[in-house]
Amino acid sequence: MKGVFITGTDTEIGKTCITAALTHLLMQQGWRVAPIKPVAAGQELVDGRWINEDVQRLCAASAGVFSDAEIGPLQYRTPCAPHIAAALEHWPIAREAVLAAIGQTAARAEFSVIEGVGGFRVPLAPGWDSADLARDLALPVVLVVGLRLGCINHALLSAEAIRARGLSLASWVANTVDAHMPHVADNLAALDDPVHGLGAPRWGLVPRLPEPTPAAVAAYLDRDRVLAALSK
Repeated sequence: MKGVFITGTDTEIGKTCITAALTHLLMQQGWRVAPIKPVAAGQELVDGRWINEDVQRLCAASAGVFSDAEIGPLQYRTPCAPHIAAALEHWPIAREAVLAAIGQTAARAEFSVIEGVGGFRVPLAPGWDSADLARDLALPVVLVVGLRLGCINHALLSAEAIRARGLSLASWVANTVDAHMPHVADNLAALDDPVHGLGAPRWGLVPRLPEPTPAAVAAYLDRDRVLAALSK
């Protein structure tokens, strides 16, 4: 499988926006890209149909090439940690089934952008969490750093956990969560520091956007750097 694994410093920090933007950017180059969010929790009933907002956003980013079932094979209705949702809904998360579903969708694409759930270490099933999923896939990791107070610590700990599992931290993207966060430049400088920072190239700084469409977010990614890294 050729692709990247998208993780984040926390939940609700923009992983889906970045996954959709990378999908859009690569599709603009003519690549057949599969955005995949294998485990999603939280659905709404819309026009008689249960949908997950993140999965729908990725479906739109793929221009309808992939169905919502291919992009989000495990979608739970309860908006909570996935292992809790799985227990409440009597639908366990099975490691083999998740990996098989990812493989089936990825087989229809040249490149897959696979989004984790929450932060890097989120329980999925007994003895198996989202870090283990990343290790099973053995893909380069892209870390989405939500810019808000505490992001340096969260980012450095995440990078440490990623590398501790033998995975490559290919890059990171700064995504503005708190539009009023002070000292943004100083925080970025700390994370960019070649010795004490994340030790990976930054692919972009995304501001707080009124409409974070895939195209709008992709405009803040370093297209040349992304393509150079992913074309290898």
